[in-house]
Amino acid sequence: MLGRAADAIGPAPGLVLALSRYGRRTLHSTGTAPAGGRPRDRLRYELGSASKTFTGLLLARLVAAGRFSYDDPAAELLAPGHPVHPSVRAITLRHLVTHTSGLPGLPADFYPQAVPRWTTAPYAGYPAGRVVRAFLRARPRHAPGTRWHYSNFAVAVLAHTLATATGTPWEVLVHREVLAPLGLDATSLAPGRPGADARGHLRGGEPVPVLDIGGFAGAGAVRSTPHDLLTFLEAHLAASGAYAGTGAAGDMPTVPPDGPLTAALAGMARPVLRRGPRHTHTHTLTWFQHATPHGPVNFHAGATPGQQAFLGYCPDTGTALAAVCTRRVSFRDPFVATAHGLLTD
Repeated sequence: MLGRAADAIGPAPGLVLALSRYGRRTLHSTGTAPAGGRPRDRLRYELGSASKTFTGLLLARLVAAGRFSYDDPAAELLAPGHPVHPSVRAITLRHLVTHTSGLPGLPADFYPQAVPRWTTAPYAGYPAGRVVRAFLRARPRHAPGTRWHYSNFAVAVLAHTLATATGTPWEVLVHREVLAPLGLDATSLAPGRPGADARGHLRGGEPVPVLDIGGFAGAGAVRSTPHDLLTFLEAHLAASGAYAGTGAAGDMPTVPPDGPLTAALAGMARPVLRRGPRHTHTHTLTWFQHATPHGPVNFHAGATPGQQAFLGYCPDTGTALAAVCTRRVSFRDPFVATAHGLLTD
């Protein structure tokens, strides 16, 4: 099955499909470029926007631990007393994580510095301080909570808000509250030592530099191996009760004994908003959710200048899928559709 899916995705410098069904893992690796000194499934891949599922889980954990409320105003946590537009003052942590803040996808002044290096490093020239300043001077077109608009800007602001309010650097906060409790030792928010990270490629096969995410770490900085990604997804399945009653519960993946993290993982599967014509598009805190004949599927895709990623899980079938590809995304690229199809096969 994974081999057929790889054929449908087509040639890529590197491709790994990692499937877990009730804790039993199957991996398929292939690629047209040399893998280097370690197997493809042991390399770390850039997740791009799929990193937002880690940011959302961190927020859910901090809320479950009583350190924040979803309805806390972001600007007051980020820059107490700073004068901001009334709509910015009304933006809460919930609005930021669910793309309902009224903020644009990226700040207006992002594009002039990004266009000259759009295919290789568009975020590199826009550091954290600039993201924060853009938020504090923003003039949202829509009142918070009234419209859904996907926003890297909003989730980046969320990350800076949580880091500032806890007095903890973002990388340290994510590691302490999410990565370490889940045992994700091969996952990080920065490049590793030489040979540890997969190299991305343009459509023509030319390699691109390692991702520099600038001030948008919360929206796209995570790098991980297919094995760690399955562990991350299996924790969601375990918290949702997917492994209960299987007859082999003792052999199934489990959630670490951490009350706030367990509660956060369980909450990540619940719908929190619906949008679109007749409200047909469903979202949890950070996952897109599709109804299927096999039950709801929660998923998120991501892309960087030279890589793509897809994460998804289906609680009703105990299935999780992590797919990574070192080929730049293009119009009608079959990668995401094929990966999504594997969850409902």
